[in-house]
Amino acid sequence: MLLNGDCSDSLKKEEGTTDPPRENGLDEGEPGDETTGQEVIVIQDTGFSVKILAPGIEPFSLQVSPQEMVQEIHQVLMDREDTCHRTCFSLHLDGNMLDHFSELRSVEGLQEGSVLRVVEEPYTVREARIHVRHVRDLLKSLDPSDAFNGVDCNSLSFLSVFTDGDLGDSGKRKKGLEMDPIDCTPPEYILPGSRDRPLCPLQPQNRDWKPLQCLKVLTMSGWNPPPGNRKMHGDLMYLFVITAEDRQVSITASTRGFYLNQSTAYHFNPKPASPRFLSHSLVELLNQISPTFKKNFAVLQKKRVQRHPFERIATPFQVYSWTAPQAEHAMDCVRAEDAYTSRLGYEEHIPGQTRDWNEELQTTRELPRKNLPERLLRERAIFKVHSDFTAAATRGAMAVIDGNVMAINPSEETKMQMFIWNNIFFSLGFDVRDHYKDFGGDVAAYVAPTNDLNGVRTYNAVDVEGLYTLGTVVVDYRGYRVTAQSIIPGILERDQEQSVIYGSIDFGKTVVSHPRYLELLERTSRPLKILRHHVLNDRNEEVELCSSVECKGIIGNDGRHYILDLLRTFPPDLNFLPVPGEELPEECTRAGFPRAHRHKLCCLRQELVDAFVEHRYLLFMKLAALQLMQQKASQVESLTSMENGGLPSSEAKSEDPLGSETGSEEEGSSASGLAKVKELAETIASDDGTADPRSREVIRNACKAVGSISSTAFDIRFNPDIFSPGVRFPESCQDEVRDQKQLLKDAAAFLLSCQIPGLVKDCTEHAVLPMDGATLADVMRQRGINMRYLGKVLDLVLRSPARDQLDHIYKIGIGELITRSAKHIFKTYLQGVELSGLSAAISHFLNCFLSSYPNPVAHLPADELLSKKRNKRRKNRPLGAADNTAWAVMTPQELWKNICQEAKNYFDFSLECDSVDQAVETYGLQKITLLREISLKTGIQILLKEYSFDSRHKPAFTEEDVLNIFPVVKHVNPKASDAFHFFQSGQAKVQQGFLKEGCELINEALNLFNNVYGAMHVEICACLRLLARLHYIMGDYAEALSNQQKAVLMSERVMGIEHPNTIQEYMHLALYCFASSQLSTALSLLYRARYLMLLVFGEDHPEMALLDNNIGLVLHGVMEYDLSLRFLENALAVSTKYHGPKALKVALSSCGGQSHGSWPLGEDHEKTKESSEYLKCLTQQAVALQRTMNEIYRNGSSANIPPLKFTAPSMASVLEQLNVINGILFIPLSQKDLENLKAEVARRHQLQEASKNRDKNEEPMATEPEPAGPPEDMGSQPQAAKEDPSSPSLQG
Repeated sequence: MLLNGDCSDSLKKEEGTTDPPRENGLDEGEPGDETTGQEVIVIQDTGFSVKILAPGIEPFSLQVSPQEMVQEIHQVLMDREDTCHRTCFSLHLDGNMLDHFSELRSVEGLQEGSVLRVVEEPYTVREARIHVRHVRDLLKSLDPSDAFNGVDCNSLSFLSVFTDGDLGDSGKRKKGLEMDPIDCTPPEYILPGSRDRPLCPLQPQNRDWKPLQCLKVLTMSGWNPPPGNRKMHGDLMYLFVITAEDRQVSITASTRGFYLNQSTAYHFNPKPASPRFLSHSLVELLNQISPTFKKNFAVLQKKRVQRHPFERIATPFQVYSWTAPQAEHAMDCVRAEDAYTSRLGYEEHIPGQTRDWNEELQTTRELPRKNLPERLLRERAIFKVHSDFTAAATRGAMAVIDGNVMAINPSEETKMQMFIWNNIFFSLGFDVRDHYKDFGGDVAAYVAPTNDLNGVRTYNAVDVEGLYTLGTVVVDYRGYRVTAQSIIPGILERDQEQSVIYGSIDFGKTVVSHPRYLELLERTSRPLKILRHHVLNDRNEEVELCSSVECKGIIGNDGRHYILDLLRTFPPDLNFLPVPGEELPEECTRAGFPRAHRHKLCCLRQELVDAFVEHRYLLFMKLAALQLMQQKASQVESLTSMENGGLPSSEAKSEDPLGSETGSEEEGSSASGLAKVKELAETIASDDGTADPRSREVIRNACKAVGSISSTAFDIRFNPDIFSPGVRFPESCQDEVRDQKQLLKDAAAFLLSCQIPGLVKDCTEHAVLPMDGATLADVMRQRGINMRYLGKVLDLVLRSPARDQLDHIYKIGIGELITRSAKHIFKTYLQGVELSGLSAAISHFLNCFLSSYPNPVAHLPADELLSKKRNKRRKNRPLGAADNTAWAVMTPQELWKNICQEAKNYFDFSLECDSVDQAVETYGLQKITLLREISLKTGIQILLKEYSFDSRHKPAFTEEDVLNIFPVVKHVNPKASDAFHFFQSGQAKVQQGFLKEGCELINEALNLFNNVYGAMHVEICACLRLLARLHYIMGDYAEALSNQQKAVLMSERVMGIEHPNTIQEYMHLALYCFASSQLSTALSLLYRARYLMLLVFGEDHPEMALLDNNIGLVLHGVMEYDLSLRFLENALAVSTKYHGPKALKVALSSCGGQSHGSWPLGEDHEKTKESSEYLKCLTQQAVALQRTMNEIYRNGSSANIPPLKFTAPSMASVLEQLNVINGILFIPLSQKDLENLKAEVARRHQLQEASKNRDKNEEPMATEPEPAGPPEDMGSQPQAAKEDPSSPSLQG
């Protein structure tokens, strides 16, 4: 029932992180409403439309916006169906040619209705090549092979297979009308209880992929390049074509266009052939000579344009697929040419052949950033260069390992070699010249690059002007780790000793410092919590540093101040660094720490440092508040006591009228006490002498208690050199060093006593729902827990009282432990394999790891061909050429023994299994899941087919099943900070219930994200999902569908087709389809989600309860009761296990993960009544079901069952249930409720205003609102946190 039609606005519950994460940077305030209003205007210049006149087609109009470049109109025309065959043209306005790179607003006379004429330009060799490349791209536009091969940022998407094209089509509506007969039976393997986990449905065959053949061959002719006399006739190059009708022709590309010549394969005759047809476009020429081409090319382009743009746009970083179908290898001139003309950077776009990566990376950082448009331009440039650099570095690293790049020190042995390719410097993850001897040798050299990358990421995020880091990408490929870095200008000409003017090149023996570096690093010390400190060098002189000793400062020839080797930006993790004579706190020793690790570079994560400091800050505030109150209590001055809310002690009840109203006196009281402390702390810190000495004493004591480095203000920083081997500190600093050591011990204890238990608690309450190894790792890292603690996390899960409710976490954890241990072994295993034996070696490893076949035999690669003589072994072969066949003797028993050993040594966890079957049996794992995890971690790509893992007669894998091995790439992810602030503000607004305002802010965020990242990005995906949900709540189903469709496509393309995030997006999309009465589509989407979840984890997961609930309800809605029953029963079983039997009383809705009893609306509220009626009805049905079930159990399946009396459900009632289980509640309010609500919102607003002036550090206090009134309760449903567990982007 609806009063005031106010339904949507009264809904105050939304997804998002419960505590919006803060940018860990300089303290910039949130963009307040005042600033955003003015700044946004700059971006939204209104668009206008222009008319385009192109040769041979009707004029058409095109919508453009003033800040687009002329070049972008070119792109649009090259993509349009009717103009896509043109590449070499210019645009003219009133007879004047427009400059490619000028913005439209700077073009004189360009306005609404202007006519732009497309004028064909003469070709050059470069333009002709671009044209041929473009035609080839058009011919291949529906062919997925680039996505399977992981090239050019193509990736897969399968949504259109399940929705039959676009969702928004009005034509779709007729399908879904209420009771059209729909075939709802899912394939057998999707039904609950099925043990079958097939692999093939992962990549269903898309019917558009059977490409229409337009040509048989299009390649460069062997007669290239044209001889001098033909060059002077305008010949640019020659092409060879075989048409679909098997006609072989030779084509000349000349400055005026394309025509047939009379050459054959063996005879050169450049004269034009008949028909003497000259065409400016290759496509038009081919249309003339091949009817099949003409017909098929037109159909192909029609299909291409019908695809959703998100299926075709390139992703910012390459996503690789771990499975691929068997593909025919077709001739492709462009690919062949690229492979052999060492296409370094993209030469065809950039003059001067190779790009100066360092210059590009640093120049983009120097762009101005005073206002929003400048910042957007800067962030966009930074992001673009980073994604280009990552792509180039990945290609280079693969070339290095494959032996295609010459080393710069070729005479040294293989491990020591370094490479330069395309202005990028490559080094291998080995301990060269015993550099890491004291830190663990090769093992330390292997982890140093990732630590260094984390350092680069952090300094980039702080973004201090004048301080520069190197472009850094870490690539793991074929068992080797390669670090790719941009090159500091001039570094190669001089000796390292001369160039380092800050830091140390020998881990602290010789140390130098530099005032400019100290000044620059000082600016990073507050956000990064790094302490300025002194160390002694080998001459016993004190040197001041503001980073760890091995962080080096080098001034390049370009005059910029670079810092590099940031591998110890964060303080050491004492749990894994035993120091003789140092005792760890009891929490650590109880857990068996310190444990010696393989290397001494274990650092705490930045997230942990931040969490620890936050924790200490709350402690500091509480201590100070307590002391102040004790002082006040001893003074007993009635006046001040009234002002202060009458707080003799922190436990006392507050007489503050507001406090008692909210029903959280204690919170109100401590808040006002804390506000006083805050004020006091600021007064003392500003040191204007107004604070009285007793208050100073309070702050001093609190500072001392929490380990602050200042006695007048809270300020915790770490000295990253403490416990660093070889670093010595001067006598004068001994006290400071002692305090710092204590701080590090406390941080190590904090990780064990707060963070890990906090993680387990969140998992128990389903506040986070990891679904696979990667999402579990994300959840751990967000809390600052390194993966080496995985064994400890699992121990805690095992000991937890709620062990059963953590079953899914335990399974994921064990699977992650096993596959990570296997990955460590695989890495060294691969290093001994030569290139020709790669597929045999990988398939042998997979057989030992996953197949039940007891003794797989490795096939050595030498059996195909006999060579005449064995060449003698050379000292420095290229990396991948070791003729080592040790890998062939590995057995499953040996591998599993090593895995268990590795799990014990690395994670300190005892696995009880000596074969894969035992592991599967003991821990309830799935082989297919283990296969997915190991493939993703190591970059293996396998053939898409059904593997018989359990056969004891033949091995599961043959060498034909291993298709490829991809690099695993780690890189910096530059952020769009303004967009992110808008997004957070939008989330906050939505959580307070201001849906309209929230929606506007999030739309704005979406615009800004698009501005910075382009169209495809993880964060845009989160934005779209939230927008879709808001539109759904506000009743705009069509908008919700369109946004959610984009979110699904983007998640498939950017995160992977079976990433847990994609599974969730599919579920949301199904709900919105159902609401738009597209029932069959909704079902096929839910079935897809269920299949993916079975593959990624299995059936026994809390999220599966929600999914089965959705499926059951939709089937119930289309009156498929037997089928519906199977899914609902499974949902019931799973949710009973994970949420306890108490939740059963809410039959269906329990499975959503929250039991809605009567909301705080009072027992006599209409909605409560309705809800209890509803439950009664559900309970009756459930009881009837139970009876039926008992009957079946008693008499076996032959029992004859009286049909249950269900009334045909109305779609509205089913939709209402669906909303409830998906955490969306509409609460119609009565007039009185509305009044209360308004008062509540106003009161909130005042509180907010008051707390706005608080420091950012204090945010946790501002974000723990008291439950009051219906909206807040919705917001504090567990769903608020659960909604987004798998979106790492939101966790910043």
